[in-house]
Amino acid sequence: MIVVLKPDTQPGPSERAALRAVAARYPHLELRFHRVRGALQDLHEVYVFGPTRQVPTEVFEELPFVQKVIRVSSKYRIIGRHDGQAPEVGFEYQGLTFSQDSFHVFAGLCAVDTREHVETMMRALARLGITTTRMGAYKPRTSPYDFQGHGRACLPYVFELAGKYGIRVIAMEVTHEAHLEEIHDALAEAGHPTGVMVQIGTRNAQNFELLKHVGRQHEFPVLFKRGMGITLEESLNACEYVATNGNHRIVFCLRGVKTNLGDPHRNLVDFAQVPVVKRQTRLPVCIDPSHSVGKKVPAPDRILDIWHAAAQGVIAGANMVLVDFHPRPEKALCDGPQAMLMEEMEAFFEDMRICREAYRKRQALAERTASALAA
Repeated sequence: MIVVLKPDTQPGPSERAALRAVAARYPHLELRFHRVRGALQDLHEVYVFGPTRQVPTEVFEELPFVQKVIRVSSKYRIIGRHDGQAPEVGFEYQGLTFSQDSFHVFAGLCAVDTREHVETMMRALARLGITTTRMGAYKPRTSPYDFQGHGRACLPYVFELAGKYGIRVIAMEVTHEAHLEEIHDALAEAGHPTGVMVQIGTRNAQNFELLKHVGRQHEFPVLFKRGMGITLEESLNACEYVATNGNHRIVFCLRGVKTNLGDPHRNLVDFAQVPVVKRQTRLPVCIDPSHSVGKKVPAPDRILDIWHAAAQGVIAGANMVLVDFHPRPEKALCDGPQAMLMEEMEAFFEDMRICREAYRKRQALAERTASALAA
């Protein structure tokens, strides 16, 4: 059950006390308060957990500051899209908006290897006016003998260079709760020159203790990558773990699923599910064409498979692209074969602009068609 407060109503001590007094009439109910950032205004919702089937909606609706009460039918109680809720939500971080209507490209190093390469990457992004990137400091690998990332040792110069080149947000994977503390400390020591969106990688998609931990902290938003070998429903339920622990600033990332049916690509590209995630939830949706395709090969039209896959996701409405570049892919310590060259960066961003513009035109066409059918 979701209790939607009237617009511009702040749930202060008196409102919270009144809501808890109603909930106390029924056994085993728990209230959780959530601020919803809408396109035009902020709303406040109260999630009522427990045996709510026998609770009449009127007992909450009678409160003068309550706008309406929604009974939840979707399995995704917090991240789900429910009839009667504000249709568009999102969050702001470091001056950037992340929602189902925004668009960002996080281009960067899959794994940080040298300071020189980090600076080359950030300098190129700054030249193109891009303020978002990916930088892998902690790298879980299939083989214990592969490069595992420099960890906290590289954080000082990554954050320093981000400040130097105006990078506002860095997507960075974490594999343990201690990594959050290391990032927090390194940002503080550097004077907070940038922000970090912590990434839950596909190998940790069902690491429920880690999900709970990133949910309990509110400093960093979360980029959650779909599990490589689990269903979409299982992955969205994993996001619900983050949300139920208090952190609602989540971006859901499609990165391909592990099956030989996708050969010769590294994974079976699942970007057709961009609109599915946007329909079932209110989360912004990211795509990762680099890890979906896994190799830098061109089609006969001279367009790289990675570009084609990215275009499929963006033209379907993706809100964010996570993609690998490297100054010297042949010397990369992780996933070099899929990294694009710096010389290809400007063209890739132009291609993404074209695809985003095409999506906007498709969106406008659909709205005109729907209006004509309703007339």
